[in-house]
Amino acid sequence: MNPIPATLDTLKLIKFLKREPAEHKGNAGKVVLIGGAPGMAGALILAGNACLHLGAGWTILEMLDPASARADASQPELMIRLARLDIQQSLTTTKPDVIAIGPGLGKSELASCCLHAALAYPSIPLVIDADALNLISKSPELLKQLQTRNQQFPGSTVLTPHPGEAAKLLQSTTEKVQSDRMKSIQQLVELTQSIVVLKRQHTLIASPAHPTVQCLEGNPGMGTGGMGDVLTGSIAAIAGQGVRHQINLWQATGIAVELHASAADSLVTKGVGPIGLTPSETILEMRSLLNKLL
Repeated sequence: MNPIPATLDTLKLIKFLKREPAEHKGNAGKVVLIGGAPGMAGALILAGNACLHLGAGWTILEMLDPASARADASQPELMIRLARLDIQQSLTTTKPDVIAIGPGLGKSELASCCLHAALAYPSIPLVIDADALNLISKSPELLKQLQTRNQQFPGSTVLTPHPGEAAKLLQSTTEKVQSDRMKSIQQLVELTQSIVVLKRQHTLIASPAHPTVQCLEGNPGMGTGGMGDVLTGSIAAIAGQGVRHQINLWQATGIAVELHASAADSLVTKGVGPIGLTPSETILEMRSLLNKLL
């Protein structure tokens, strides 16, 4: 029988994000988010909005959909550009503090190229979600690249699968993953050598260097499209600020998971949801809670 994991308790670390009067956007981190294939641009926009509202200094979207790779009048702060096959050169020129890849990424040749480039970028925090995980599950080459990155730069990559994505990575089934979530997350950590966030009720987080912890916050209203994209953008934003505020990727991940779930619970207590609770509302509540905790 698996032991009960410790309860996630990371919101006390938010105080390290408090800004000195002379800080500027460079202190808050430059984040590049990659995804948004045709028909799925909204996923990347949601991740970008979360990243922006959770405090990243720059939020840059590498959008795969040509029709959506333009300035968004409703959110002009987002720097949106068209992702191309030479994205590795683009990343080298941009010099990001954090990369997040997966929201709306799709499974095209360009998507695979973007994932290869993200995995090849050294040292910095990397957040991998959604179709980026599905691509890894089908490619021994990408899995090897992920493992090699984690051997070279331990603690610098986080994966955020839901049970279906976890099952694909483990060549298993969603039912088996859910039947023993503690075993499943340990298998994912061993396979990928990454920090892993296994989503769903009572989200679990584990890594090669940390025992499993469990988030007790959250509610069924979070079961709607886009919530995972918001989490991806939130982890990236906090990790970006953490580069200069003494918060590592493990801690940033815990903060984002707990803040995300707590914001959803806070909205429900105010009569917003659980039915009809939206990711966009959750982003704004996360920002409010974060600033109250500084």
